Amino acid sequence: MLNFERDYSLKPFNTFGLDEKAALFVRIQTESQLEELVAHPFYKDNSVLWLGGGSNMLLTKSYDGLVVKLEFKGRKMETISENEARVWVAGGENWHDLVQWTIAQGLGGLENLSLIPGNVGTAPIQNIGAYGVELKDHFESLRAFDLETKAWTSFNRDQCEFGYRQSIFKAKAKGRYVVSGVGFRLKSGMHDLRTHYGAIQDKLAKHKEAPSIKSIAKAVIAIRQSKLPDPAEIGNSGSFFKNPIVSNEAHQRLLKEFPQIVAYPAGANHKKLAAGWLIEKAGWKGYRKGDAGVHNKQALVLVNYGNARGAEIKALSEAIQESVYRTFAVALEAEVNII
Repeated sequence: MLNFERDYSLKPFNTFGLDEKAALFVRIQTESQLEELVAHPFYKDNSVLWLGGGSNMLLTKSYDGLVVKLEFKGRKMETISENEARVWVAGGENWHDLVQWTIAQGLGGLENLSLIPGNVGTAPIQNIGAYGVELKDHFESLRAFDLETKAWTSFNRDQCEFGYRQSIFKAKAKGRYVVSGVGFRLKSGMHDLRTHYGAIQDKLAKHKEAPSIKSIAKAVIAIRQSKLPDPAEIGNSGSFFKNPIVSNEAHQRLLKEFPQIVAYPAGANHKKLAAGWLIEKAGWKGYRKGDAGVHNKQALVLVNYGNARGAEIKALSEAIQESVYRTFAVALEAEVNII
């Protein structure tokens, strides 16, 4: 039987640490419970917010509806060949714990995605990525419940329509599916290691370590910990904005005025700009108003120093967007979901 609770605090369930409430709250731990939920009057009579790890959202007010906390658990590995395995993971598992588990099994592919906050079920929705690797690079399939047809279905990589921090689940199928599990295809041993992006090579050289799935994960964790605040200490949702992609022509225009602008290749005719660099150069790094601020080590991260409201952080993000556009004529898009 489902256990619904009223006027329930969501502070423990969002990494910004915002003390907003849910009018109704329920936990879902099995697929049968999900089927039971969608037949329940509370589901039919209320707006619904699906909640995973709470790491990619900004609550700007209390939720006058039903909040569903997804807590599917479980993971398994299937050997495909001597050098390859298939891993299946329930959507409620913690993402970083999954990455560390695959490394412990000697499986490579996800090591560059170490320490990304959130749960496995929301990872394909966002097509999470870091240090030259995206989830789609090692994704095989996912299982999801269709809220329109009330039936279970599966998606392969092509059907997910992955893009930069994008998928079908954030676009034309937004709000239609609930992901219960995700499958990955990973390789053992020295697979195609990615060390060229960011400061990974420098970190490996500093510690005199050869590239491996373990050493790369260790380097990524150290880099992220040096730049990003721990949500347990300072409320945040990691990178608040996407790195904007611009045409080569726009990049050349910016280079003339800002020779130090940071950019990376993004296909044949585009460049990906470092949003953190843009925000810092626009003067926002370390900014604070009340308890809403911009982190003093990484300008891409907006923070709650204690008692900020979500609406205050949203207002700050909009001021940053306006400032960056005024300075560089580049539009910043929020990576987090603003609710």
